This record gives sequence, C-alpha cells and structure tokens, in this order.
Amino acid sequence: MEEYIVGLGEALWDVLPEGAKLGGAPANFAYHAGQFGYNALAVSALGEDELGEKTLKEFDMKGLNYIMPRVPFPTGTVDVQLDSNGVPSYDIKTGVAWDNIPFTAEIENVAHNCKAVCYGTLAQRNKTTHDTIQRFLDSTPEDCLKIYDINLRQNFYSEELITENLKKADMLKINDEELVILSKMFGYPELEVENQCWLLLGKYDLKILVLTCGTNGSYVFVPGKMSFQKTPKVRVADSVGAGDSFTGAFTAALLTGQPIEKAHKLAVEVSAYVCTQNGAMPELPAELLSCI
Repeated sequence: MEEYIVGLGEALWDVLPEGAKLGGAPANFAYHAGQFGYNALAVSALGEDELGEKTLKEFDMKGLNYIMPRVPFPTGTVDVQLDSNGVPSYDIKTGVAWDNIPFTAEIENVAHNCKAVCYGTLAQRNKTTHDTIQRFLDSTPEDCLKIYDINLRQNFYSEELITENLKKADMLKINDEELVILSKMFGYPELEVENQCWLLLGKYDLKILVLTCGTNGSYVFVPGKMSFQKTPKVRVADSVGAGDSFTGAFTAALLTGQPIEKAHKLAVEVSAYVCTQNGAMPELPAELLSCI
C-alpha cells in the first residue's frame, strides 16, 4: 500500500491586508512536505459553499492532494493582522467546516497507511474533529511519526487537551511563546528554557522536541543531544506559515534518514525563505528542494 504524510486539521483562508490566502497549518505542512517528493495529503473538511470550491481549485493548482469532505458548515476563515515586523495575530472564526471533520472510511484507510501525521490543538476545539483526530492517531501503524504541532491560538486549548495529545505524540513542535504558556500550566515556569524542553521530552517519552524562537533561533532536542540553529536575517514579507514549512521540511528530511542537525538546518532555511514570500504556500526554490 502507498504510504502517506498527512496534515490533519484546519483548512481555512487567512484574510491578510493584501487579500485572502489559502492556509491552515495542516495544509501548509502537507504542501511543503509534498514539495520534497512525498505523497502528502491535507485532510480536513470544507463547506458546501463558494469558498469551499475555491479551496479545492487552489489545492489543485498547487498540486496538493487532499481529502476534504463537504459538510453543512461554512468554509473556515481567519482575519490576520500583521504588526510592523510582519508577525501575525489572528481572529479565528468558529462554527466552521473544519470543526466538523467526519471520520470517513477514506480517512481511516489513509490512517492505516500513514508514514507521518502532523496535528495540532486548534483543530480539536470542537468534539467532532477532536474525535476524528484521536481516532486517526489510534489507527496509524506503530512506526508512524506522530507530530504534535501544538499551535495554541486564542483560548482554544486546555491542560487536559494538551496532555492527551502529548501522550500520543512522538514529536512536539512548539514556539517560545507557547512554551511559556505550557510551563505556567504545568507548574515549572522558574526553569530555564532548555530544562523545560528536556523535562517535556522525558515526561512524555518524546523522540524529538522542536522549539522555535523567531529571530532568536531554534532548537531540536532528542534524548541525549541538542541542535541549535541561528535564524537567518531576511527581509520579511510575512511569517504566516513559516513554522509549518519548518515542520514539513524537517519531517521530509528525517524520513529520508538525514541526521537531526542536517534536517534542522534545512528546516531553518526553508522557513526563512517562506518568510520572504507573501502567504503560507510559496513554491520552494530548486536549491532547497535538492538538499534531500
């Protein structure tokens, strides 16, 4: 059977100052992993509306494969405001299609043949999609790489939900702001950042923990070893989707057997390039794609 790399969760449109751009962390992840030659799939749900049709046409144009059941809810949108440094803030609309992803036979079949899956917290704010994501994770092969891109947005998370997902994850992807929230939530805000990461890695038996710190660099922790990479200085257009491109490139490199340090370096370079482009899904240049 064919093996898949899956981005599972929200599919939505980021409404930016210059116009609407197709986004959502899972689709961004799948798109970038797919650029490296993997059979990548975005799994979500869309409304039976014009924006849903536009979403599928956009995915088709970008060459991204997908499973997107149509449900009787509007296709998701997010109002995005950028500060002077291009850093986004979000107003995420509720009661939308990706809150209601059904666990179909087609989605279950993909789970049974999944090589890696990236999922987050935001998509699990509603019971229907929460249950679909948990059933998907439980249906994957034992060697499937389960990537929890924690993706904390607004108030759409809880300690119980985060703990549930950490227990099923092989890899945690988190940024410095999210780590502050977790350290307060779990009761160790006084620890140094690196020690917080080592603690999470050990407590939840993670294989990998990725910490991104914006312009201050990024870290990859694996049992007994840590990798650090500086963030390249680039002219930022916007940083929407940069973290997802990091995760997609890092995962693609890992699955080809690249060492952690090399996978980390590629992820940083891909993320930096995405920051120079508008929107979350730019086409990557050949020199980056040839790295693995």
